[in-house]
Amino acid sequence: MIALGTDLFVHRDTCNVYVLRTGREAMLVDCGDGSVLDGLAAIGVERVTDVLMTHHHRDQGQGLPRLARAGARIWVPHAEQDLFHSVDAHWQAREVTNSYNNREDRFSLLEPVPVFGTLKDYSFASFGGRAIQVVPTPGHTTGSISLVTEVDGRRAAFTGDLIAGPGQVWSLAATQWTYNGGEGIAGSILSLLDLKDRQVALLLPSHGEPMADATGAIDLTVARLADLRTLRRHNPRLFQLRERPWEPITPHLLKSRTSMAMHYALLSESGKALLIDFGYDFMFGFAAGADRASRRPWLYTIPALKRDFGVTAIDVVLPTHYHDDHVAGCNLLRDVEGAQVWAGANFADVLANPARYDLPCLWYDPIAVDRVLPLGEPVRWEEYELTLYAQGGHTLYAVAVAFTVDGKRVVAVGDQNADGDGLSLNYVYKNGFRAPDYRESAELYRRLAPDLMLSGHWEPIAVTPAYLDALLERGRELERFHAELLPPEAAVQAVIRPYQSSLRPGESVTLEVTVDGAFEPVDLDLTAPAGFAVQRLADGVFRVTAPAGAVRRARVGASITVGDRRYGQMAEALITVTGE
Repeated sequence: MIALGTDLFVHRDTCNVYVLRTGREAMLVDCGDGSVLDGLAAIGVERVTDVLMTHHHRDQGQGLPRLARAGARIWVPHAEQDLFHSVDAHWQAREVTNSYNNREDRFSLLEPVPVFGTLKDYSFASFGGRAIQVVPTPGHTTGSISLVTEVDGRRAAFTGDLIAGPGQVWSLAATQWTYNGGEGIAGSILSLLDLKDRQVALLLPSHGEPMADATGAIDLTVARLADLRTLRRHNPRLFQLRERPWEPITPHLLKSRTSMAMHYALLSESGKALLIDFGYDFMFGFAAGADRASRRPWLYTIPALKRDFGVTAIDVVLPTHYHDDHVAGCNLLRDVEGAQVWAGANFADVLANPARYDLPCLWYDPIAVDRVLPLGEPVRWEEYELTLYAQGGHTLYAVAVAFTVDGKRVVAVGDQNADGDGLSLNYVYKNGFRAPDYRESAELYRRLAPDLMLSGHWEPIAVTPAYLDALLERGRELERFHAELLPPEAAVQAVIRPYQSSLRPGESVTLEVTVDGAFEPVDLDLTAPAGFAVQRLADGVFRVTAPAGAVRRARVGASITVGDRRYGQMAEALITVTGE
């Protein structure tokens, strides 16, 4: 055990395990193989209270089972929690054969460990009387964090494997989040510069020696990574976008230049901002996979919004639809900035209760909605009047947001229309697409007659009558093709809600089966695996009771008969029984 300060020690192990002592107790940053426990008596420590993990890799945490048996509470990055408490399910689901996913999520623990709590990005916590801030620092992994605190009067950061020494990182292979990409290179650059902006003086890496000249170490590492990025031709505008992430459309309406799905800021004279959509801020490349640890929002450009445009508060975030690339950062905005989430009445429940729905692109956590907005009725925010309209097409669970700013009539339409000319029909059947949707949305735009249309992934469109006519014609054609290609009986669709449930043995869930497109009497039956008890409560309503023993994703099916036509098990729901 090596002393680095009055109450700071490092144990050299499979990684550097940092020990922060408070009297006869201590907390650890990472834990290596757990052998740190054998040396604590030498520094007068009798008990480890908490272990704070910087990321999920095995060299950081293979000793966590031993720490858990010793009574330590385990805290893990919020984005990577599934790679700790549910890593067994991750191993079972992870593709291996003919895989093009080279992300180092297979350098995870081999068995799950109990997680006491998650370390949420930007949050502050107290451990042993010591205040610690959680700073998101993607790079080595998507969900990596650094822990910033005071050590002997100096602002220090426990950086995990973000940096190993001046001008060095522990692994370049780990920065390859896809088959052959360099996503983590850009992430490391942004994360290191963020730590520099936070005026960190001391860097404490998981591999390597402490760096007392944090600025010098960061600058050299950023310069070398930037040269590699240039050689790879990745993220060529990274530094320009970091310097100016927001672009004015009008004086009081801004567009993000860095987000994966564009988000917009509506500015009030009072200094408040309303954000339309907020998914993945400052995107530099998606990681392969779709597990929680592959999708990580942050608030990287919010300080620039405040600095460059005089914004004093992020007051509201208003999504156009429920997809993760438009809502992933909503919970962070609420927790960190105090923003309220406003959502249209037609998809507020999808945000708040995602497990009820069998839909693509759902965010992993519920997003509480502070204000459910009616459709077709004006609502007031500061000096602006906004009206939300139902907008089926790309997804049934979407709205068009109409408002006037700086004399311009604007409609934000999310992902409804694709490509630079705004004429591609961006519909997805699994999102709840219906044949008339694009005709109806085009008719809506003609009534609203906007000057500007804001898109979710493409540049704003200056609207002309010819553009609106083209949208309407394409919507009519799409509706006609569906009418010609599909027989009427193919319109029958069924869903079971909630789609996902988690029960203990003996607990029950009420499942509701809904059938759309049927014009004759409908007969429904529910089938569950052996051991589950099914009770019919009413037409389309069933109570399902879980058996003893753990089951992952048991399938329950709804058989549909319309008149004398049998459609079979058109819908399913998933029930996980968590054991005794």
